[in-house]
Amino acid sequence: MKPIGIRPTNDFAFKKTFGSPENKVALISLLNAILTLPVPIVDVTIENPYNLQDFQNDKLSILDIRAVDQRGAIYDVEMQLSTHSGLVKRIVFYGCEVYAGQLKAGDDYSVLKPVYSICLLEGQLWDDSPKVHHAFRLVDQDSGRLLGETLEIHTLELGWYNLQESELETASLLDRWLYWLLHAHQYDAQTLGSLFSQPEFQKATDSIDRIAKKTEDKAMYDTREKAIRDQQWILNAARREGLEAGREEGREEGEIKLIQTLQEILGGPVSDTAVFQGRSLEQLRAMTEELR
Repeated sequence: MKPIGIRPTNDFAFKKTFGSPENKVALISLLNAILTLPVPIVDVTIENPYNLQDFQNDKLSILDIRAVDQRGAIYDVEMQLSTHSGLVKRIVFYGCEVYAGQLKAGDDYSVLKPVYSICLLEGQLWDDSPKVHHAFRLVDQDSGRLLGETLEIHTLELGWYNLQESELETASLLDRWLYWLLHAHQYDAQTLGSLFSQPEFQKATDSIDRIAKKTEDKAMYDTREKAIRDQQWILNAARREGLEAGREEGREEGEIKLIQTLQEILGGPVSDTAVFQGRSLEQLRAMTEELR
């Protein structure tokens, strides 16, 4: 039988699979597998559910899934397809933004609920540790005392994941989900259903199988695949240009060249070199990350 051929790590496929209210059993299972909370999540409301129209109108710049559970805790889940030097700061920024965004004018701080920010990365964030899952919390560096239930950030680097199919039977729920995310596209629906027979996995498998068979969904999936390839090409081309300029002209000049290259590739106005005069290397790098 023909493989499904839909990568769940594609941001469109991920959002449709885990961000559709009818599939929330899959999202709940994935969240419980990642977080292993003392009180498991039993129900969620997806605040920004999947909507094909948003993709067709190109309204989405960040394809996160935001959900609230039965106690009011907030979960923000994102599939990140490329890594860059500013990604850690970006992850922290968005986690803090979700936490602070709970307060409305006149609200008391007591209304703030815990926020769990989860970033799944197709690649590797840190090359000095082959650990797949990192969990970050606000704790005292000496005693380990937790600064209340406030913000928790999880990163899962799928680039380090190497579980084999033969190990699935005894694998943890998280390992099974990560294997499914990375390899579901390689199986036909029947075989995948046999490997992952639980209802939450069946929902997820049915979702990507429907994408493969539904014309408008498959077209949007292919569009996102092309965008992913183009984005990676842009980043690689800009890095090559910047590295070459850096070797020839020095670090600041190289960073300026990298900014101008990104501006040109993205089709916007290219700033004159004089605009950058007097800026520190750190400021120039911050501008580079904004463009990326």
